[in-house]
Amino acid sequence: MSVCVIGAGLSGLAAAHALAEQGIDFVCLEKSPEVGGVWRQPGAGERGPGYRTLHLNTARSLTAYSDFPMPSAYPLYPRHSQVAAYLGDFADWAGLRDRVELRTEVLSVRREPAGDWTVVSRGADGTTRTRSFGQVVVASGHNTDPALPDPLPPGADTFPGRILHSVDYHDGRDFSGQRVVVVGLGASAVDIAADLSRHAEQTVLSVRRGLHIVPKQLFGMSVDLIAEAPWFTAMSFEEQRRFCEQALLVARGKLADYGLPEPDHPLFSSAVTISDEILSRIRHGTVTPKPAIDSFDGSRVVFSDAGAVEADAVVYCTGFRMSFPFLPAGCPANGQGTVELYKRVAAPDHPGLYFAGLVRPQGAITRLVEAQSRWIAQLVGGEAALPSADVMRKEISDYLTGIDERYGNTEGSSIQVDFGPYLAELREVQHA
Repeated sequence: MSVCVIGAGLSGLAAAHALAEQGIDFVCLEKSPEVGGVWRQPGAGERGPGYRTLHLNTARSLTAYSDFPMPSAYPLYPRHSQVAAYLGDFADWAGLRDRVELRTEVLSVRREPAGDWTVVSRGADGTTRTRSFGQVVVASGHNTDPALPDPLPPGADTFPGRILHSVDYHDGRDFSGQRVVVVGLGASAVDIAADLSRHAEQTVLSVRRGLHIVPKQLFGMSVDLIAEAPWFTAMSFEEQRRFCEQALLVARGKLADYGLPEPDHPLFSSAVTISDEILSRIRHGTVTPKPAIDSFDGSRVVFSDAGAVEADAVVYCTGFRMSFPFLPAGCPANGQGTVELYKRVAAPDHPGLYFAGLVRPQGAITRLVEAQSRWIAQLVGGEAALPSADVMRKEISDYLTGIDERYGNTEGSSIQVDFGPYLAELREVQHA
């Protein structure tokens, strides 16, 4: 068989669709019992970030596949169950069901001396299977390995309540009447804190570092639609930043006025948090901001300003580490350190290994993944070709230099892309 696609979430289905349209033989391996990736509500015994209140932060028109719109009855920002249903419908519409092997976990991927790839997988019945492929497309996502502080603050081992990661949080009703501390200020932290504030006796949001909080809409428009508007894209990057900073001051004022730390970096020089709700919940007194956790003292959570609260649970919304345990040592995206991929897709020293969806844009990822997938299909089918390994390494070096200048590091930011310029790059290399 020609290609093995790993993962049947949004990125894996996009890759599978592009390969199918090119008439390329492939199989898609998915360890979950259904397609949909992170948008599926985890079933019994599963872990996953599909908490009950999870919704899109991007407009449905931009998050849908280009040739399969989301239902018009969907709201502008559909909930996770609607997105999961949409992805299942897409798999049916595109005729991908027969190509997807569900409940099949990839155990290892290795390149043979002859150039082909050996993939070992384990099926639902526990039996392993070894197959050979010409190419492998990794589309298993990067929110896989929960990241907790290591070590946890002093006293955590004797805290009598629950300490959990956001991946194990599903429903605020599970914490009804409890006192809960949420750690973080990213998307999951603000979603979970807002959800808890409707059920918990007390909800505290512990924030170590300020982030820019951006509402889902400005001037009555979804912010990702603004980012695509011709009048906005005609601006320089610095003009865009100044415009957005002024719009945020008008829309929500200073974050310090809410008891949150002001960001120590300019807008767009780090990931932003999209939320319409968290600042309102703070203003209504249902979420109380606090600084970083310093220690635990019995059932008390002690903060860096020496303040403390009694708590029954602490939910760490501290993100994920990229994890690709099936990849061989030395792969440029093995979950350790900086990701080094040509155009964020191809591995210069591992011919035939591609990645789809291993990017973090400011906005919807779907059109970027579709462009990646079309390019991968062209590379596999021989309609496009990669440059020499040296040229690819030079492009990677230049890209990472720019990332370091903008974000101050590469290890945590090496998958950041700007939507418009990156999409233009992908369109340029197609058929090149």
